[in-house]
Amino acid sequence: MKREEMSHGIVYSTAHGKMCPACGKPKAACSCRQKSAVPSGDGIVRVERQTKGRKGKGVTVITGVPLDATELKELGKQLKARCGAGGTVKDGVIEIQGDHREVLVEELKKRGWTVKRSGG
Repeated sequence: MKREEMSHGIVYSTAHGKMCPACGKPKAACSCRQKSAVPSGDGIVRVERQTKGRKGKGVTVITGVPLDATELKELGKQLKARCGAGGTVKDGVIEIQGDHREVLVEELKKRGWTVKRSGG
């Protein structure tokens, strides 16, 4: 393989830190990075409790939040702290360990969203 074929551009610079291999700019100023779109839905945030696939352990699942990925991750962090529990944010869904539906419904209503309890 020729040296030109192996070159993928600068991936780190001591002056700028991590670099985007596609556009060659610093990661913070990357022009090719796609902004994740806000998921479209019916505008209702749903809060439910699930145990399926979790060996009987219950988690509170929040879906339909109209935020992009970074804002959703930050909201998940704040809600986990509010409940004093662990959890995760993946695929546009916030999961919080334990049954915290009442606390979460009130907290999300305070933030101005239409919130419904779904499931049982």
